[in-house]
Amino acid sequence: MKMTVSCTFQITGWDEKPSQELEGTPKLSHAKVTQSYSGAIEGTSSVEYLMSYSVDGTASFVGFERICGVVAGKSGTFVVRHSGSFSEGKARSTWSVVKGAGTGDLVNLSGNGNYVAGHGEPAQVSFEYSFEPDS
Repeated sequence: MKMTVSCTFQITGWDEKPSQELEGTPKLSHAKVTQSYSGAIEGTSSVEYLMSYSVDGTASFVGFERICGVVAGKSGTFVVRHSGSFSEGKARSTWSVVKGAGTGDLVNLSGNGNYVAGHGEPAQVSFEYSFEPDS
């Protein structure tokens, strides 16, 4: 049975380094980010984002995040794949749980989510998930 829940995350660390800057072209960068979750997901995470900035201040990003925590009273880790953008002061991402990347009680977790995050404020997350039967 699919459940739709909400939670928040707060960025606890951000280490971004340009990976390519050529004159007249968008900057490419790599960021290593840490976060803490509260609500329907309780725990911490680490994310690796690849970003492409535009001259107008917008950006596109992709990334993978490993979340270590508790979902529905079950603990373990799981990985999500992000695809998002940044504009008008807000980051927006849709993400999906990577099949086969869960551990512990979260080994059979599947689902999708999304968030909107403003600079320095907790991100509002919506997460639709289920636990697939053991195969």
